[in-house]
Amino acid sequence: MDSTSNSMRPSSSSSSSSSSSSSNSKWRYDVFLSFRGEDTRDSFTSHLYSALDRGIIKTFRDDKELRKGGEIAPELLKAIEESRIAILVFSKTYAHSKWCLLECQEEKGRKVFPIFYHVEPSEVRKQTGIYGEAFNNHESNADEEKKKKIEKWRTALWKVGNLSGFPLQDGGQKTLRGYF
Repeated sequence: MDSTSNSMRPSSSSSSSSSSSSSNSKWRYDVFLSFRGEDTRDSFTSHLYSALDRGIIKTFRDDKELRKGGEIAPELLKAIEESRIAILVFSKTYAHSKWCLLECQEEKGRKVFPIFYHVEPSEVRKQTGIYGEAFNNHESNADEEKKKKIEKWRTALWKVGNLSGFPLQDGGQKTLRGYF
C-alpha cells in the first residue's frame, strides 16, 4: 500500500459507480475483508470495518453480508470475485482455517493489502512458527487431492507474505488511522 492517506479511498467517480449499481461495474464491493473470526472479529477487524464503513467504502464482511441459510462457499467466492481490493488480516490462527486459506488463494487479480496482526510477515511467507504448525496439521492424513490444495495455499501465502504490508503488534491500530 502506498503511504498516502487516500490510497484505499476510491475516487469520487469510481465510488459513485461502484455503489450506485453493480450493472455498471463488476465490482459490488470496494473491499473484501478476510480474517479469522475467533482472533479478530470483535477487536481489530471490527474497528477496521467501522473505519472503512465511515469512509463510505463498501466492505464485505462475512457476518454482515452472508445470507442466513445460504450456502457459504458460493457466496464467499462470489463476494471475492466482486471485490476490487482484498484486505487480509493475518492473525495467529488464520492458517488453521480452510476458509481463510481459500480466501487468500482466491485473491487473483485484486489489489491485496496484508495486515500482519500479532504475527511476523516471515511466518506467513515461509509458513514457520504457528503457520508451520497449521500446515503440519492440514497435511496430516491428507490425500493427494488435499495435498494439491495445500500446496496452492502455501503458494498463496508465500506470495502475499512477500507483499509490503502492515505488521501490527499491540496498539498497532493507531498506525492505520492515516490509511482507513
